[in-house]
Amino acid sequence: MLEEKMITFPHNLTLDERKNLSITGVTDIGGYDEQTVVAMTGQGELTVKGENLHIIRMSVEMGELVVEGVINSMQYSELRQQSGGFFSRLLR
Repeated sequence: MLEEKMITFPHNLTLDERKNLSITGVTDIGGYDEQTVVAMTGQGELTVKGENLHIIRMSVEMGELVVEGVINSMQYSELRQQSGGFFSRLLR
């Protein structure tokens, strides 16, 4: 059985003029629209809120994400653990 190794990259944020946000250390994208971008990082779930947000570059393989738009806030929360399926909840 082959195991996939998750490569982790250093996590950094660079915000330029509240218009260009570069993020490294991204492991997954949770979702996005013009007001919100959710990125999973090694430091937790990062939620970016703003206006007219557009993903310019996204490479989970390289751990990079670049967002343009008006950045109003960035907030971290802990990574959510998968609670399992129906049967794991039933047997608690």
